[in-house]
Amino acid sequence: MGKIKFYLSIISAKILATAIAMMHRSAGTSFVGLVVLKVCPKFLSYCSKYVKKDIITISGTNGKTTTAGLIANIFEANEQKVIHNEKGANMLTGIANVLALNILPFKRFDYYVLESDEAYLTKLYDYLPSDYLLVTNLFRDQLDRYGELDITARKIQEAIDKNPNLKLILNADDPMVTKLGDNRDKVYFGFDKVDIVSSSISSHAPAETANCPICKESLKYAQRFFAQQGHYYCDCGYKRPQCDYAGDVKIFEDYSILKISSVKGEFEFNVKLIGLYNAYNALAAISLGLELGYTQNQIQNALNTYQSIFGRAERLILRGHQVLVQLIKNPTGASEVLKTVDLSSNILIMINDNYADGRDVSWLWDSDFEFLQNTKNPIVVSGNRAKDMAVRLKYAGIDASKIIVIPKIRHAIEHLLTSLDINEKITILPTYTALLKMQTIRKKFL
Repeated sequence: MGKIKFYLSIISAKILATAIAMMHRSAGTSFVGLVVLKVCPKFLSYCSKYVKKDIITISGTNGKTTTAGLIANIFEANEQKVIHNEKGANMLTGIANVLALNILPFKRFDYYVLESDEAYLTKLYDYLPSDYLLVTNLFRDQLDRYGELDITARKIQEAIDKNPNLKLILNADDPMVTKLGDNRDKVYFGFDKVDIVSSSISSHAPAETANCPICKESLKYAQRFFAQQGHYYCDCGYKRPQCDYAGDVKIFEDYSILKISSVKGEFEFNVKLIGLYNAYNALAAISLGLELGYTQNQIQNALNTYQSIFGRAERLILRGHQVLVQLIKNPTGASEVLKTVDLSSNILIMINDNYADGRDVSWLWDSDFEFLQNTKNPIVVSGNRAKDMAVRLKYAGIDASKIIVIPKIRHAIEHLLTSLDINEKITILPTYTALLKMQTIRKKFL
């Protein structure tokens, strides 16, 4: 009976997706998955039979979508068949959605590359055990959904405990991540040296309180890159571990050069992504690629063809304007994005407080919007918390006369596209549901 429900759910998914497409409507990234799990609650349990090599999950607070996208592209560029939830829908419904729309009864895939929300990882592993788990970082995120960092770390640890054969790929520079999976098979990546070459990108690394996960005393740092990431140590003996994949990185305005040392050799990669936070994402993906036996040339060719995903340093042309879209959603991630903003561009900040964004927008006050003080042009703020964003910008030292409040996202985008000269660039900084709204109306502005 279970298999019958599984096949029925796949048929239902494909019929439903086709019907929605015929009506020229969007099914989003989770609706089909919601229906699939209603038809077959154990749908995900059957999906492991359709992958030949490895199931790879990526979790953590920031960088999941970009890291997963880079990993999937390494596989696909080397002629591997991959299922990947590329749009970032990372709860059970989103994962079921992408699996149901891709699986066929007699077709097998080489890899699943599945980004998973930290809180849903343990639920995912109840149904679909993984071969690898890559954890990017653990920063303070949506306090109304997750609570403090130790709660998020505990959720990931619970998922690891359910999965005895799991191999961990961990960010050694993050003290909360390093502690995960004690006495398990772990591979570490991290940076030995960071060099910010571009004068347009701030090298300022705002401190974030970081306590030792062993004794709870404040950590000390030999080097601190951003937030709690760096070369940490504690008087109790806890310290950053030696990396299996150790990187030196030079950050230029719109790309980075990574040199990686490992037992497998010395490698150099050119990564066409912005900022240190994306250099970490690239280092994570490259480390996994090398761990799985891909060569430097195979990985570099994949990096060369990688296209940014869904608002993660995504470059668009809207009515002739060059537009850069960078998702912001929590203090550390937003601050790292703000370091890279072109202050000569026209900036639109879109802030929503829907469930997927987090209802608590106090993170705006912990983000370094002070980086925008010297912006050349007025800043437009939009979304259902546009007024909160306007107040935050005033306290960041931006003159009130340079802040334009346009709550409706469509009107805000229209305002910029109609009021600017064609050669003027635009930077858009949205929260998640603001980004989704932009996606649904983007065709109107092409």
